[in-house]
Order: sequence, then structure tokens, then C-alpha cells
Amino acid sequence: MFIGIGTVVNIATVLTGSVLGVLIGHRLSQRTRDLVTDALGLVTLLIAITSALTVGDHALSDAVGDSAPVLIVLGAMLIGGITGSLLRIEQRLEGLGAWMQHRFSRGDGESTFVEGFVSASMVFCVGPLTFLGALSDGLGRGADQLFLKSVLDGFASIAFAASLGWGVAASAIVVLVVQGLMTAVGAVLGDVLPEAHVTALGATGGVLLIGVALRLLKLKQIAVADLLPALIVAPLLVQLLIVIRR
Repeated sequence: MFIGIGTVVNIATVLTGSVLGVLIGHRLSQRTRDLVTDALGLVTLLIAITSALTVGDHALSDAVGDSAPVLIVLGAMLIGGITGSLLRIEQRLEGLGAWMQHRFSRGDGESTFVEGFVSASMVFCVGPLTFLGALSDGLGRGADQLFLKSVLDGFASIAFAASLGWGVAASAIVVLVVQGLMTAVGAVLGDVLPEAHVTALGATGGVLLIGVALRLLKLKQIAVADLLPALIVAPLLVQLLIVIRR
């Protein structure tokens, strides 16, 4: 596989789901949709735990000391969470989606194409998995998170396209642009950041992904988007500790 495969698969599932949604309409029962979501939540939890456990990698402990890796993740989560909360990232993202839906869905008999395009684009590109998965793919750590997101988006596109039509398929263009850019950022970081910094970023991302799993399982509605700054803070804390240890 190659860097960017996750986005390619994601686009394919959105297009496939859109076609199925237009052709077959509402055929999946609510019980089936709920069961699929629960299964995806459990798999998300598995991937999250696997990613979070990289906090014990030797590359990180050798650079900052044996007792520091967990503290780095903790510090990144606290500082990142406070920053994201003050910036109201989750609220702003939700507000952006609501504004776009209101702006383009006038309710005056206008074609549902634009409504489907806007609604699907927000759902497929605003969630934390978009950023976490694309960064992980770009860093060369695998596209498992984007593969998981692809399944989620595939089922979501069926439901959207069943009621809103072909505009949902057009949202694949937005998925390509947003996730493609994030994957490129990850690829650049992978070439620039030392292994210890990348490991800290990956472990922090795994903890964030646990929050996504809890939301999918409807156990706790964690504002994961507000915690996204932790992905920036984690490598910075690693560098700070490296400087202090010298």
C-alpha cells in the first residue's frame, strides 16, 4: 500500500454508498444501522488502544526518560484540551456545518443536490477521524483509521443519498481535498520530526481516538475536536524535555 490509500478508499466508499442510496433507498432498518455503528465503535476502540500503547516505544522513552512518556501524553491532553475549549473548536465546527446547511438549504423547492453536497461534506470532513486518520496515513503509520472512517462514511452516504440524491456523491471532492491536504501535512511531518516526536503524536492520537469510540458507542459525548490541539502540543513537549535533559 502507499501513502494516501486511506483517502482513495474513503472516496470509493462514499461514491459506492451514494449509488446504493439512490438506487435502493431506505432498506436498512434502524436496528441494523445501530448494530453496525456499535460494531464500528468496538473496532475503533481496538485501533485506539493499539495506537495509544505506542507510548511505551523505546524511541520515546530513550529520548525523554522512562517515566516521561505518559506524562507527555497527559500534559498534551490537558494543555490541548484547555486550548481547544478556549478556542471553542468543536462548537465552531458544528456552527460552520449548521451555517452552511442554513445558507444553502433555503426550503423553497430548490434542488436537494446542494443540500446533500453540503450536509455530506460536513459529516465526512469535520470529524476527528478525518484529521487523526489522514495524519497517521501521511506519517506512514498505516491507514487503519481511515479504513474505519471509510466504512462509517459508506453507510452514512447510503442514508444521505437515499433522501438527498446525487449531491452526496459530489462530497467526495471535498473529502479528496481535505484529507489529501492533511495526509500531505503528515508526510511532511514524518520527514521532519524525529521518531520520538512522531511516537508521542501517535500515542496522543490514540487517546483521542478512544474518545471517538466512546461517542460511537454512545457511552460519552466527548468533545474530541476540542482536544485536537493536543496533537501539536505532544511533539513540543517532547522537544522541551529533550532540551532540559541535555
